[in-house]
Amino acid sequence: MPLTEAGIYTAALRLIDADGVEALTMRKLATALDANPMSLYHHVPNKDALLRGVARMVGAQFRTVTLQDSPWQERIRLLATDFRTMAHRHPKLMAYSFSHQPDFIQPDDPFWTGLTAIMGAAGVPAAQVPEIAALIVAVVIGVLSAELNGSLQQWSNLKPPGAATGDEGPAPAGPDQDRMFRLVLDTLITGLESRLTTGGDGRGRRPLSSWP
Repeated sequence: MPLTEAGIYTAALRLIDADGVEALTMRKLATALDANPMSLYHHVPNKDALLRGVARMVGAQFRTVTLQDSPWQERIRLLATDFRTMAHRHPKLMAYSFSHQPDFIQPDDPFWTGLTAIMGAAGVPAAQVPEIAALIVAVVIGVLSAELNGSLQQWSNLKPPGAATGDEGPAPAGPDQDRMFRLVLDTLITGLESRLTTGGDGRGRRPLSSWP
């Protein structure tokens, strides 16, 4: 069967899911495809290009439910939760992409287009949408990175300075990551709501041109 970029990326993703990015080599990939290693270079010039192609393939497959008539708060929760589900479906690839590929999110990615549409529905002025959406992406990816690489688990077991030791009982099993992710989303949404509304004087929306 002739080699194709799609077939190469799919096979590479299977190897990454099984053994991680570091274990992937062009030779192993060629073996999995029953192909000559040199023939792969007609489609992908190197491992970095291969990983970018795999990440783009996964990102392009992202899907979420469209809730056009729902409040923007509900839509952003669903979008971010579905993105998290995708990240946990391919944790080894996504952990690598988050930390090594700053251009992982592209303008035509379903996640980005969905997020920017929600920002518009929330009332964020068009000129401010990229900046606010970028901050939301940074926070969500930061939390997901901590989940995937184990940092969140490690940090949750750190004791406050001066805490007594020896009488705490058994160590906690770790954070409830689902609950913590919901807390992150609630915090982001509350912060955006406070920017979009007045301080409670009932006079309507606050101009975002005054944002720092």
